[in-house]
Amino acid sequence: MAGFGGRFVWHELITTDMAAAGAFYSDVVGWDVKDESSADFHYKLFCSGMTPIGGLIDLPAEARRMGATARWMGYVSVQDIGVTTERLRRLGGTVYVPPTESNIGRIAVVADPQNATLALVEGLRTGPQEPAESNAAGRIGWQELLAADQAKAFAFYSDLFGWRKAGADTGSTIYQMVQADDGALIGGMFNKRPIDPVPFWLLYFNVRDIDAAAERVRAGGGQVFEGPIELTGGGWIARCRDPQGAAFSLQGVRGDQTKREATAEVGWSTAWGDISSRGRLVLNKPRHASDKDPDSESEG
Repeated sequence: MAGFGGRFVWHELITTDMAAAGAFYSDVVGWDVKDESSADFHYKLFCSGMTPIGGLIDLPAEARRMGATARWMGYVSVQDIGVTTERLRRLGGTVYVPPTESNIGRIAVVADPQNATLALVEGLRTGPQEPAESNAAGRIGWQELLAADQAKAFAFYSDLFGWRKAGADTGSTIYQMVQADDGALIGGMFNKRPIDPVPFWLLYFNVRDIDAAAERVRAGGGQVFEGPIELTGGGWIARCRDPQGAAFSLQGVRGDQTKREATAEVGWSTAWGDISSRGRLVLNKPRHASDKDPDSESEG
């Protein structure tokens, strides 16, 4: 994993109904679902074309009894998972699952001091995903921490992973973009609102047509509880929940915008109530039905 330390390199959906969740995201985002189960462990892959995007696993019965619910979880690549988990404890975080060998590498499930859950991985076997700012349809294009205290959260992750502040200095402390120590963009952080019951990491899935994808969310039994909301420059985002209760977001353009003839990178900012978010969205040149991208076949 040289060159990917401190980045999100894998994502997993932990759910209460693997078959239903697989069908839902296949329809909404356009992912293929591939069975990678072993005799001892039931595991599936979400793939965009030939590219693995993330995993799909069952929420253990013991976790359900303790009140755990369906959720998406991101894995951050580390060089020495034992050293990192000890540092996390010293910084006030919690280790739920200590370093353990798994089907995807040596992993640990942890939480930051504000109880936002994430995972660590050493020696990821599935191969790292494209960097977080990947703009292709069907990819995970952005990661965002809804924190109880954004400033304290940034200080924690900076100490743990070496993350740094990114983006132009706007003079605002409401939304903080962050990058890895090697300069790769990680995502953003801001203070959650009262409607968000706990701090958590929110993932954004790239789709081609935000309205069509949002309608597929509803038709599949999910919920669109905010948006689509327009971003400065022409992009749109929508916050959603799948039928099993896992939160996620979609980002893309509206149908008439897909007629653009050239790739355009646009700065964006929007507001979730009184929260101003800032980031970037890349709009791809649209493809005709006859055009095949061997790396991504999503029609979101």
